[in-house]
Amino acid sequence: MVRPRLTALAALIIVLAGARPAHAAEPRSCDTPAVQKYGEASVTGAIVGATVEAGHAYVVTRGLKPPVVADIDLATDKVVRNTRLPDDPIEGAWATAMSGGKLYIGTYPSPDLYSYDPKTGAVEHLRSLGKYGGFVWSLAAAPDGTLYAGTYPDGRVWEYVPSTGAVRNLGVLASGERYVRSVAADDTTVYAGLLDKGKLIAIDRRTGAKRELAQGPTGIGVVQDFGDRVLAGSGDTLIDVRKDGTDAKRAQLAGSVDMLTVTPGGAVYATSRPDGAVYRYENGTLTKVADPPSPEDETRRMALIDQNTLAGFSGSGGMWRLDLATGRSVFTDLIEAGLQSGSERPQSMLLVNNRALYVGGHFAMTVRDLRTGDKRRFRVPGEPKDLVRHGDKIYAAMYPSGQIISIDVHTDQVESLGYLGHGQQRPWDIEYDERTGKLVVASAPLGAKLDGALSVIDPQSHQIDVYEGVISGESLMSLSVGDGGVVYLGGDVRGGGGTPPVKTSATVAAFDLNTRQMLWQTDPKPGYQTFQDIKVHDGLLYGVYKRNSGAWIALDLATRQVVHEGTLSGYGELTVHRGRVFAQTFFGGGNAYELGTEAKLLATGLGDEWYTNPQLHFEPGSWRAWTLVGRDLAQVRLDPGCPPLTVTQEAG
Repeated sequence: MVRPRLTALAALIIVLAGARPAHAAEPRSCDTPAVQKYGEASVTGAIVGATVEAGHAYVVTRGLKPPVVADIDLATDKVVRNTRLPDDPIEGAWATAMSGGKLYIGTYPSPDLYSYDPKTGAVEHLRSLGKYGGFVWSLAAAPDGTLYAGTYPDGRVWEYVPSTGAVRNLGVLASGERYVRSVAADDTTVYAGLLDKGKLIAIDRRTGAKRELAQGPTGIGVVQDFGDRVLAGSGDTLIDVRKDGTDAKRAQLAGSVDMLTVTPGGAVYATSRPDGAVYRYENGTLTKVADPPSPEDETRRMALIDQNTLAGFSGSGGMWRLDLATGRSVFTDLIEAGLQSGSERPQSMLLVNNRALYVGGHFAMTVRDLRTGDKRRFRVPGEPKDLVRHGDKIYAAMYPSGQIISIDVHTDQVESLGYLGHGQQRPWDIEYDERTGKLVVASAPLGAKLDGALSVIDPQSHQIDVYEGVISGESLMSLSVGDGGVVYLGGDVRGGGGTPPVKTSATVAAFDLNTRQMLWQTDPKPGYQTFQDIKVHDGLLYGVYKRNSGAWIALDLATRQVVHEGTLSGYGELTVHRGRVFAQTFFGGGNAYELGTEAKLLATGLGDEWYTNPQLHFEPGSWRAWTLVGRDLAQVRLDPGCPPLTVTQEAG
């Protein structure tokens, strides 16, 4: 009789044990190592500025700290010298130009001007052209060697005379303009392409007088001197105008004009974005001469290096040679050619449970196999701003093309689902709705527009329905799929920037994916302009604001009233794990929080090295999250029941 009673008791113990909440499955130990690091999260050889002179090419990396200037011998296509620019806070240099045998370099996010001597490798800081957070977007040398720089966010052209060091600010080019994206110069005049206003401006070098030569359909991203004419690329339009503003001609590409070059013989070549194809321009007509030497890549510079060979330099970190007679091209990876690579700031991250961790970088995806610890890297067409998984496919929202791609988790095969179009080149957030079987994407426009879009994508048919201006007068920074086929949207009154907002407060909206109708909208916090991220959980919508000192809210979806709010160290991304809401943020050292009725600090010292949103990716059934410590991939214990962590960069 005793045995049955013991058996029943044992069964009861088993039942009670099984009834414990899931988070009790992992024994709590606050004394175990809290941080484990796994080396560089994302490795890059991507470039920004590039210049060709006297049989050599000079390229500057992007994302590395400090950046590298690489000297490439075009006789061998090998890097013969890598030179580091000064350390923090420089991350790259879009602008390069040769003058008097020296390479001049304009940097970001500190808008400084440097010189580099190819003979000695010596680097000299010359001066700053603005405050931290700015860019020197463009540089051009006039025939007498005087340099002209186009800057952001002041929208100015600056003159620098190498022989004397004299600097002159040429003043406002257009009211409200932020970007002088490209410049060219001749004996008497500087030509500036404005990105926000889409204007081509001529500036008298002696007097500083300004006149408008042409108005583009969108921002002007590239300008070239062409004898008695000026060429400019504005979206899909090539503008060809006399220097007095008359006899304007226009030609169109299927994509956008990416780069222009005029050869010594007067031939004009162009590349297109996003495909990367090469065109020849003559007498108002663009003719395709070659398929993309580096498909879906950005071209940083082109130059004719012999009578029949065009060389190009690709943003992903490569160079190509194109035989103009046959249309055949050869591509060289600059890392393989000897470019000094390094760790970059990641764009995005995704955990595939028990299989792999994906880290999105610049034109590359780095994958850590969780079963073996091995790493691999493969090319993707741009910057994956956000990632989501469904089944055997990972879906990525890409900048700067606005393309949506899929990646097979078994083969790494990349397939395009298409482009958002409608000027929506900044896709910020992507999720999958199980109820409708659709992908949803939140995006912002590029340039001086306000209206973003919600895009609904069928991953099987690749049909893309774009609801531009779904929140009127706002772009979308974030979205969150809720119950019943409803997706919630977080707005931004700033839009693409460069045009005054028409609203003062960011909106939260509910959109029905079944009927494709807006259900409701509300502005939770008057005067708060930008939602960085939102997440719906247990009847509440949690939101983190970008421009309001890390403000966060929890909005009751039934009443649309704010029931909890507070302040974090900065902005970042929200995630739900084991029935709790977490946030990781920029600033204050890089912090992680649990959000409830108030914000509870879980960790600090993670660093501020994400390119887009700081993210947390928890292992199932665990309080360990994949994230970054500095630029290293790391697992960090974020147990709400343990004291807050102070992470050091040497940890792990």
